[in-house]
Amino acid sequence: MAQLPQIVAFRDAVAPESQVPEAARLLAGTPKLTVWNHYADGSGQFFAGVWAATRGAWRVRYTEHEFCHLIAGRISIVSDDGTRWQFQAGDSFVIPAGFSGAWEVLEDCRKLYAIFESAR
Repeated sequence: MAQLPQIVAFRDAVAPESQVPEAARLLAGTPKLTVWNHYADGSGQFFAGVWAATRGAWRVRYTEHEFCHLIAGRISIVSDDGTRWQFQAGDSFVIPAGFSGAWEVLEDCRKLYAIFESAR
């Protein structure tokens, strides 16, 4: 008999993965990014977890759709056309695939995320 899928609780510990933005994308500061990916589906298209970053700014180009819920800190996202959004702890938002611009961490932040990447 096949095993039933199990609930994934974000309170359970997972190993963090640390990185920094690529030098060519870096706009300001020396941000450190940390991801605790709690879930990845078998297709490699859906991911969910916790992400944190220290202050800084870098260019972004999204190939995936991402739901974000900021649980700490404050950020600003600016699209290539100059539209600016600011979010703080408690705010939720979606970044659609195809978005490009800059992500700036104004206060060290932490978010919950759910990412869907369409099959190529």
